[in-house]
Amino acid sequence: MTSTPASQYLESRGIPYHFFQHAGPVSSLEQAAEERGQRPGQVVRSILFRLEENRFCLVLAGGPGQVSWPALRKHFNLRRLTMATPEEVLAVTGYRIGAVSPFGWPHPPGTTARPVPPGAPESNVPIDGTATTGEGAGVPFSGTPVPLRGINILIDRGVLAETEVSLGSGVRGLALVMLSADLLRALPGAELGDFLAS
Repeated sequence: MTSTPASQYLESRGIPYHFFQHAGPVSSLEQAAEERGQRPGQVVRSILFRLEENRFCLVLAGGPGQVSWPALRKHFNLRRLTMATPEEVLAVTGYRIGAVSPFGWPHPPGTTARPVPPGAPESNVPIDGTATTGEGAGVPFSGTPVPLRGINILIDRGVLAETEVSLGSGVRGLALVMLSADLLRALPGAELGDFLAS
């Protein structure tokens, strides 16, 4: 039976979901949607932004639309923000780009994110600083820990327009499929808004 930190998070809260395993590599959102029997708007992307030093924001957006930089800057009253680097995404979420889930992060807000060891798996990088599975199992973190000042989770309203959605599980090629109402229930601190460019 497959289990990831994201699915463990959902199970611990009694949130229903199921996995969808792709048969091979996925190269586009459209391919992911077609193989899952969904429309592109049902595929939810989890995109991490760096707001300022050690402060991050995860935007959940359905479909291929672009996140609106002006909307994010206005929401946070900032003049500048950037997309997180692949290294920051892995250190903050514990997941690699292409597999990021909003669930099961090893570093809740107010804790410390540590760099992930080379060869660490797509997920399972706990806060104690050691990878638990894959080639990086048992390898301690190296580098300077990053104290997280805050992680905001924003959900674009368009995600809730879909009854069923799919999103990252923490492992490439494996998606979580769930009702959008359950997605919202699983993230009680998330903020809803219009975060896609029109």
